[in-house]
Amino acid sequence: MEIKTLLSRGRNIWPNKMALSEIIVALGVVYGDICRWQRQAPKDSARHTENELMKELGNIIFSTIRWCDDLGYDPEDCVESALVAQEKFKR
Repeated sequence: MEIKTLLSRGRNIWPNKMALSEIIVALGVVYGDICRWQRQAPKDSARHTENELMKELGNIIFSTIRWCDDLGYDPEDCVESALVAQEKFKR
């Protein structure tokens, strides 16, 4: 699926744009969900499934595309910038 399509679908779900402070909190929630999955606490054991982890990783991808747009950035430019930076770091 193309980034533009994902952004359009995300906007249909979440039409209101978020400020950076709101994005940080939302990202923290998803990150916390992944941390709880890794911690494997007995109280969370019913949710410790591969599908749950896949969903949370998908949440980061899908939401970040929208958050780029929320802040006025083209998500494709953000991805390209990250690719260049990671390739440079790897070298």
